[in-house]
Amino acid sequence: MQSRRETGLALNALLMAIWRRNPSVPVIVHSDQGSQYSSHDWQAFLQAHNLSASMSRRGNCHDNAVAESFFQLLKRERIKRKIYLDREEARRDVFNYIELFYNPKRRHGYANGLSPVEFEKQYFNRQQSVY
Repeated sequence: MQSRRETGLALNALLMAIWRRNPSVPVIVHSDQGSQYSSHDWQAFLQAHNLSASMSRRGNCHDNAVAESFFQLLKRERIKRKIYLDREEARRDVFNYIELFYNPKRRHGYANGLSPVEFEKQYFNRQQSVY
């Protein structure tokens, strides 16, 4: 979380995801048409890490519906209910919302009432049972 949206911020976030998840198959990275996602550094990073860009079309939020839904919930359920003293407090609170509530506990209708963590576990368990 920084005061400006720049390519370095997006690259750091994506790098953290790669370190954490260590994908073994090609991954699609969805984004909007922000300049940070069309930069040469961003494109080179994607290519170097076996990632494919998927950029939403101008004015069509449905291309990025999952991300749009997440940010709408984050704002409604957390950010608009608090007044933060500084950026660091906001950063900690958003991190806690995502890592301690949203991913492990918040149930989603599109995921048959499962949390994202549980939905993903079931998905990978089904994939392993096929092989």
